[in-house]
Amino acid sequence: MYKSIKTGGGAFVIGGRPVDGAVELHDGDQVEVTLPPEASDPNVAVSDGPIRIIYEDDNWLVVNKQAGLTVVPGPANRDDTLVNRVKGHLVESGAEDLVPHIITRLDRFTSGIVLIAKHRLANSLANEMLAAKTLHKRYQAVVSGADLPDHGLIDQPIAKDPNGYGQIISEEGKSAQTEYTVMRRLADRTLVDVILHTGRTHQIRVHFASIGHPLLGDELYHGPMNLGINRQALHASEMDFEDPFSNRGLSFQSQLPQDISALLD
Repeated sequence: MYKSIKTGGGAFVIGGRPVDGAVELHDGDQVEVTLPPEASDPNVAVSDGPIRIIYEDDNWLVVNKQAGLTVVPGPANRDDTLVNRVKGHLVESGAEDLVPHIITRLDRFTSGIVLIAKHRLANSLANEMLAAKTLHKRYQAVVSGADLPDHGLIDQPIAKDPNGYGQIISEEGKSAQTEYTVMRRLADRTLVDVILHTGRTHQIRVHFASIGHPLLGDELYHGPMNLGINRQALHASEMDFEDPFSNRGLSFQSQLPQDISALLD
């Protein structure tokens, strides 16, 4: 059994022999690929703002994003997002590839682990992992109320709210599944560990709101704003995957930030 590839912008060497054009790959063939550096986009500003690096190698950058930092540039902030700061880090470190590829995006006020691919090949392989569901993420959230079952699966389709900024539960929406396990109960709130089986916008937030347990501090989805936090109490706490470059498992953890952990004292 073999696969076919085509060269297109990069240099391919198969079994020590440079190739140009379409070739047939057989099991056991050794392939070397050299891709041209990704030049800096002049429209993406360089920021020297700090980033909290959990892990870095030639292919991946894993950071612990603080709440309040936007991930990608947009109309409201084009100069000091996570992408701008990562670009600044790449420039400072002398990298040739200067286009950060965000693999796991978080909302502005959600904290925790973000995976960034440092070049186009890593980006392509990461997207394959996402499609195959072999890149695993876990979240922790503090939701309102204390009467959740110990374990549950919220299975409700999600669609864009045609009349607002957020998302809604709608039969016209895309399938979405959120699995949770209760970690700790207090009188009026519950800490849950969350696994997403799909990746819809605001999925955790809209799903818990749909069952009457919105996240503390989540004003958009009518979460309580008087219980000690003014942003959604949501944190990307764990990530693991098998590195396709080294074939070894990579696992990362991030502790709850102080503003969320204080809700549990």
